[in-house]
Amino acid sequence: MAKLQPVRGTHDLLGDEARSHLAIVEAARDVADRYGYGPMSTPVFEFTDVFQRTLGDTSDIVTKEMYTFEDKGGDSLTLRPEGTAGIARAVISGGLRNELPLKCFYSGPMFRHERPQKGRLRQFHQIGVELIGVAEPTGDVEVIALAADILDTLGILEDTTLELNTLGDSESRALYRDALVAYFTGVADKLSDDSRERLTRNPLRILDSKDKGDREVIADAPVFGDYLSAPAQEFFGAVCQGLDTIGLGYTLNPRLVRGLDYYSHTAFEFTTESLGAQGTVLAGGRYDGLIETMGGAATPGVGWAAGIERLSMMLAEPVARTRPITLIGLGEDGERETVRLARTLRQAGLTIELVYKGGLKRGLRRADRINAAAAVMIGDDELARNAATVRDLDSGEQTDVAIADLTDHLAAYR
Repeated sequence: MAKLQPVRGTHDLLGDEARSHLAIVEAARDVADRYGYGPMSTPVFEFTDVFQRTLGDTSDIVTKEMYTFEDKGGDSLTLRPEGTAGIARAVISGGLRNELPLKCFYSGPMFRHERPQKGRLRQFHQIGVELIGVAEPTGDVEVIALAADILDTLGILEDTTLELNTLGDSESRALYRDALVAYFTGVADKLSDDSRERLTRNPLRILDSKDKGDREVIADAPVFGDYLSAPAQEFFGAVCQGLDTIGLGYTLNPRLVRGLDYYSHTAFEFTTESLGAQGTVLAGGRYDGLIETMGGAATPGVGWAAGIERLSMMLAEPVARTRPITLIGLGEDGERETVRLARTLRQAGLTIELVYKGGLKRGLRRADRINAAAAVMIGDDELARNAATVRDLDSGEQTDVAIADLTDHLAAYR
């Protein structure tokens, strides 16, 4: 029988890494809650149409990366490759328009069949926020500020750069699309096969190409800012002014685009040089046309998502486990008392590890292995005195403490 292994591109979360993931989610949820963004969770799989409509038939995600399968009822289902589409679907199917503006925070696994590499897995995890029902540029400023505050709480904001661009309104996009088609048609022989195909279907996506030859051609392509309508310029100016007002610095990146037509106005990314080639830490933008594209009423929206694996890689050091207190029962009566006492101490907020069997020597070895702060030993002698022996495992100092006073005595180790 072959040795069982995780599926390629998947990864077990254990120990410090699992704690770091959990700490990131909890820190982000706490900041989001202060902004009024409540938790929301959608299924990890949806009808395939949910993603085909939202991600576009020509996107790499739809054509190459989605995990799509037919269930026993004959329906085509897809493991979610991102979080926004499911939330937009929930707005429509759940009748949530009456609750607008909808402010939600989500976290959980996403799935894409791509080549695994550092910081990029086939099952990966994201945090994200969506602000649905707010058309004003203030909404864009708020979600960007929320992202910055989360990165700051994690201690990594200073290692990132906020890159900002505008995708304009529908009028601006139509003009820019025509300009791109004219330009790229003239240099089509220099484009990659993928980009030549995109030229007829979605020319903006050529700007996302990582092909070296394409990048050289893209360098001289028209810039979106030259085709902005007056209202689009006003909207982007208000976003920039809002970020200036709250003191959040940014860099304008005219090549930062989103290839799908339902995106509009603000596009942004927090990028870093500390992750090598995988420079994007958090990305988002405004998607005023998304819900209408899915068959709902026209509803503005703006949001972002961030990969937890990449955020975890940027943390200065792993999130440390709280040092536990080890309870060592000596003899049957001592073991029985430590079981009772463990629950009492845990209810008081202390982190307790039981030694399930074995004597004093084995118990202290386990305490050392798990980096316990103290060991509490209870045997027949201690029970006769209604007391416990407490050893500080850093100093080696040993103290006799009445069982009734243990909670107060051990509070110093909380």
